[in-house]
Amino acid sequence: MSTEHRFDIVVIGSGPAGEGAAMNAAKHHKKVAVVERYREVGGGCTHWGTIPSKALRYAVKTLHEVRNNPLLRDARSALNLTYPQILANANDVIETQVVARRHFYDRNRVPVFGGQGRFIDAHTLEVHSPSGTSRLVADYFVIATGSRPYHPPEIDFSQPRILDSDSVLRYPAQPFSVTIYGAGVIGCEYASIFINLGAKVTLVNTQDRLLSFLDEEIAEALSYHMREQGCVIRHNEQFATLSARENDVVLELKSGRRIKSDILLWANGRTGNSSDMGLEELGITPNSRGQLTVNQQYQTSVPHIYAVGDITGPPALASAAYVQGAHAVQHILTPSVEPHSLELTPSGIYTIPEISSVGKGEQELQAAKVPYEVGHCAFKNLARAQMTGENVGMLKIIFHTKTLKVLGVHCFGDGASEIVHIGQTVMANEAINDIRYFTRSTFNYPTMAEAYRRAAFNGLNRMS
Repeated sequence: MSTEHRFDIVVIGSGPAGEGAAMNAAKHHKKVAVVERYREVGGGCTHWGTIPSKALRYAVKTLHEVRNNPLLRDARSALNLTYPQILANANDVIETQVVARRHFYDRNRVPVFGGQGRFIDAHTLEVHSPSGTSRLVADYFVIATGSRPYHPPEIDFSQPRILDSDSVLRYPAQPFSVTIYGAGVIGCEYASIFINLGAKVTLVNTQDRLLSFLDEEIAEALSYHMREQGCVIRHNEQFATLSARENDVVLELKSGRRIKSDILLWANGRTGNSSDMGLEELGITPNSRGQLTVNQQYQTSVPHIYAVGDITGPPALASAAYVQGAHAVQHILTPSVEPHSLELTPSGIYTIPEISSVGKGEQELQAAKVPYEVGHCAFKNLARAQMTGENVGMLKIIFHTKTLKVLGVHCFGDGASEIVHIGQTVMANEAINDIRYFTRSTFNYPTMAEAYRRAAFNGLNRMS
């Protein structure tokens, strides 16, 4: 026997998208509930994706820096941490995040129903859990169920040496060699992690260059640096077969190349978590990757049912997902609200060093025949970078040659995901969006932010 509850809005999923939706609804005094099938709130972002992988990355980066710091020469012999030991640090961060996020719901009086949600009709969701069944009736629903690694049917992921981006965080040993199939964001991030752990890494790319959506100069800088660190990158290769043996795994490519390693990480795509929700019966049909089609207000083909975050496909960023969730609820509250734009959403790629960008790239502007100029600042020329030893990288500012409006900011190097926000703020404010803003501003010295002033002068000098 099920218990029925009535709400204004029901949010399915407690990751960043679901949290953004639920918190916005609660702040506007709507009766809102959250459904989460996992035992804790936070979604894939907290438990299997962003938080654990970035915590792992930070720990590995720190360990690598200490090992290579001449000032700490005598301490190096004690630094023999293994991969499982480093993963323990990520688990501590996850627990802290879960406590904080659970507090958000408690403080805002948002009940969390644990279990799998399935639509019975367009306004009723049944939540099935070991403790029983709850029936939630609502005027509006926000689907924020996220995504999971894509598993091709011909690959046996039950083999302990064949991993995806979830199971790699549970691997119990220190791998000597790693093959990564798929050179997208996840593949490149894990390649950086394992390289800096001292593993032999082969990164298999199905395309002709890394991260083709990035500005080409930045992508080339990453490719060069990864090779300098020892990563073997194989472009334009396609999967043929995969064989897991007792002591290793062998990937055979259509080109005939065979790659043997301790483990293989499959990082070639993700699938939306839309199965077993009863969506098809409502007229909402996921695509072949389980993703849902929405309009600019995040409405599905059933107008009172919204979908936000990774379930809708790109950009598949935790930062964007939170804002998408909040906007969907804002549209429920104020139907006349302007459609949401992701134009100035920065991307963050947590390789070592990291990459971040916002706005247009050179190739996009060339195709649109927009007159532009570029200003650069190499990090090796900054006093702060010289002090910290983080000399690799650069800041690149693209601006319009006639209006001097900043069109894009691209950064490769330590702290890129923080540095890019200065450019994002200027670009978002029409009143100050001018490359000369950076030449007229005073930056703390020595800082990495000083790169903006140097890059701006570099670009303006090209025009004289």
